[in-house]
Amino acid sequence: MDFAYDARTEELRTKLRAFLDEHVIPAEPVFHAQHAEGHPWGRPPVLEQLKDEARRQGLWNLFLPDDRFGAGLTNLQYAPLAEITGRSPFIAPEAVNCAAPDTGNMEVLALFGTPEQQERWLKPLLDGSIRSAFCMTEPDVASSDAANIATRIERDGDEYVINGRKWWSSGALAPECELLIVMGKTDPDGPRHRQQSMILVPRDTPGVTVERGVHVFGYTDGPHGGHGVVAFDDVRVPASHIVKGEGEGFAIAQARLGPGRIHHCMRLIGMAERAFDLMCERVSERVAFGRPLAEQGVVREWIAEARVRIEQARLLVLKTAYLMDTVGNKGAHTEIQAIKIAVPAMAEWVIDKAIQAHGGGGVSQDFPLAELWAHARTLRLADGPDEVHRASLARRELRRYAPAG
Repeated sequence: MDFAYDARTEELRTKLRAFLDEHVIPAEPVFHAQHAEGHPWGRPPVLEQLKDEARRQGLWNLFLPDDRFGAGLTNLQYAPLAEITGRSPFIAPEAVNCAAPDTGNMEVLALFGTPEQQERWLKPLLDGSIRSAFCMTEPDVASSDAANIATRIERDGDEYVINGRKWWSSGALAPECELLIVMGKTDPDGPRHRQQSMILVPRDTPGVTVERGVHVFGYTDGPHGGHGVVAFDDVRVPASHIVKGEGEGFAIAQARLGPGRIHHCMRLIGMAERAFDLMCERVSERVAFGRPLAEQGVVREWIAEARVRIEQARLLVLKTAYLMDTVGNKGAHTEIQAIKIAVPAMAEWVIDKAIQAHGGGGVSQDFPLAELWAHARTLRLADGPDEVHRASLARRELRRYAPAG
């Protein structure tokens, strides 16, 4: 086994780390100040400056393995790069055009879009000139079971008519959001996993109403377009806007969520590393009861345990990335579920200890830790809650022990 990064990955890691240290991290206070003074859901101007610099340096669309559209990196090559962007998860991913939900939506269009769909929507998304939202989760049903989705997509001649209500449609409130990818039912009486379809809906289509943004532990996620509650009332779009075909929605969702899950986990490792650095710096410089916090036994326990947990998670993510590259997302299904369970919990634990080490400062806006914790905790629900992944993973494992016949 060779744990060394290849030459291209190492080159990009060096450039990306310098980009973060020299441009992104110093821009964080500017980003928040500009957002406080500007549009509640708009992009602060400093973000466009960062995007221009990232393009100039060739740090753009790193997530897409298809070299027709992106950098052509494997999942294994992208993993350490996504980890670096996770150190500033509210700025860096978008600065290099690798931010959710656009990444998943670009993957859908790259894999399943027609040439016309790709020209109209994928190209401007790749350019970073527009944003998009993914409308799957619904407020009135348990959306951890995709078969529950109630939004209707009904054929009417050369059009489809959409009726339903979605929430957690990340990015939907952004002024730059021009496309909604909507999952709904075209055949409610069909086979369980053939009832759903996905369709492309321009956000300015009559009948589309973005009602409000949903807060995350009190955070609006405003600079990133928020998390919209979106109503669809007799929304009509051309039949050509269906993605791949009727009944393909569940399969497309699984293809989209696999890479999405590992990308989240890659970035979570970077978030944990940022929290780890802040914790170690804090306990090394603060004195309580006559000696540095770093000399307190309980603090050293936190640091040792945090390092072990981060390294374990990183190795499991890299193994998963390797399997996705070599045997495909389906072949890596067990590992994708394992990282989705393990990595958010790891990051949440590490960030929590960093908060504790900072005392009152840890829960304030003076440090990024509270927002990092809220983000990590949210990812125990996004793309499927822990309990669903645990149940599915256990079921897969038990199949190997089932009696013959």
